[in-house]
Amino acid sequence: MPVPAADTTWERLRAAYDPDAFLQQGGRVVAQLAAYLEGAYAGKGPVLEPTDPNELLGALPPIGHAEPAPGEFERLLGEVIAQANHVHHPGFIGHQVSAPLPASVLADMSSALLSNGMAIYEMGQMHTAMERRVLQWLGGQIGFGEGSDGVLTHGGSLGNLTALLAARQAKAGYDVWTEGQRGPMAVLVSDQAHYCVARAVQCMGWGAKGAATVPTDDRFRLRPDALEETLKQAQDDGRQVLAVVASSCSTAAGSFDPLEEIADFCEAHNLWLHVDGAHGASLALSGRYAHVLRGIERADSVTWDLHKLLALPALNTAVLFKDGQRSYEAFAQEASYLFDDSAPKEWFQVGQRTMECTKRGLSVVAYTMLQSAGTELFRANVERLMEVAHFLADEVEASDDFELATYPDANILCFRHVPKASALSPTELDEHQARLRTALIQSGRAYITQAKLRGRLWLRTSVQNPMTSRETMTQLLQDLRALA
Repeated sequence: MPVPAADTTWERLRAAYDPDAFLQQGGRVVAQLAAYLEGAYAGKGPVLEPTDPNELLGALPPIGHAEPAPGEFERLLGEVIAQANHVHHPGFIGHQVSAPLPASVLADMSSALLSNGMAIYEMGQMHTAMERRVLQWLGGQIGFGEGSDGVLTHGGSLGNLTALLAARQAKAGYDVWTEGQRGPMAVLVSDQAHYCVARAVQCMGWGAKGAATVPTDDRFRLRPDALEETLKQAQDDGRQVLAVVASSCSTAAGSFDPLEEIADFCEAHNLWLHVDGAHGASLALSGRYAHVLRGIERADSVTWDLHKLLALPALNTAVLFKDGQRSYEAFAQEASYLFDDSAPKEWFQVGQRTMECTKRGLSVVAYTMLQSAGTELFRANVERLMEVAHFLADEVEASDDFELATYPDANILCFRHVPKASALSPTELDEHQARLRTALIQSGRAYITQAKLRGRLWLRTSVQNPMTSRETMTQLLQDLRALA
């Protein structure tokens, strides 16, 4: 049907969707991002430019452009880049976020443009098939058999919640999903576990005591010998204990709980074993470091973040079930406008097994990168990050003015500066670490975090970028000394 010449609305929309304009703008943006990468890899500029939030908000004009503003898109992206925490800078050794492979960002862009949600197969056909292949490969890496299955979801918090919902349905002894919960429940979890586990059980209505904490040893690992007493305490409190959540690894110290002993306990007490492997499951790819995961193949479920050690953009998390049928038990919501509830369970109807309905095509990024770049690249990335972290640990151990919280099992390291010939109280030593971290970040040379372990404050690094080198770590210690 012809469009009237006066229909400027149509012309405006057609211009905004024009493929040639997209090609030109896309070229400018990719060039902008490539220039950012070149500078970041070379360590140019600060890792982070600390800015007061109110100042930043005040400098950002309220939305109010009714008409197009030529060049504004690229200018705004430039502002985003300038204010970002630059994860591709060698000095970014803070939070557990990868420096994404540039090609993975192009895959993510393609998935975003296609905008095929994955509630039903018809809306994400190739996405769904790719997800199946990714899950099969990941399950194989941790020793799950052919009957394993799972889903990809947006982050470890949703992943752990999904796994615990399945554990509740499997171990409650009745249909909790349909009937509702008959009484208080609990899981046993390390006192070093990620906060999202406690958040998940509280979202499920179990209250603060729904996560019964098990004490840890001198390396911040769950003590299997303390499981029995913690189980009894929870039961005496009137709670039905359903599962043990093991950390592989803990967020603060990077410690791996002893999975073999925990699996023995779970089998003896008919409990579900869930492994929060959001960060550390990637070590399964390396023959040199996989020993810390011994026993993970005995878990009922595992979460695994691909955006931590596998160089993919956030968020991209796998929830893996050893018995694939259990993946249908986390959610059993009827939705006749999407699913035929009379039909048998179908692996390709992913929306039946995840919190999200319109889920992004996470598998497009994961599958295309694993298949095109080759799995060896991801093994090499894991080993590189581990080697650099262990180099820093060795340097700290060999020094007389730094100390380790514990020697790292992962690429996470907690340490602190102890001034020579000084008698600081524990509180003063904590304050010294906090001042050092603030000064280091303000210098722009590096970005690190901090963590409290047993009530004491430690500097904390997490090596996430393969551009971070031994020289980076040597310079880090020198900078901290100078700032001290």
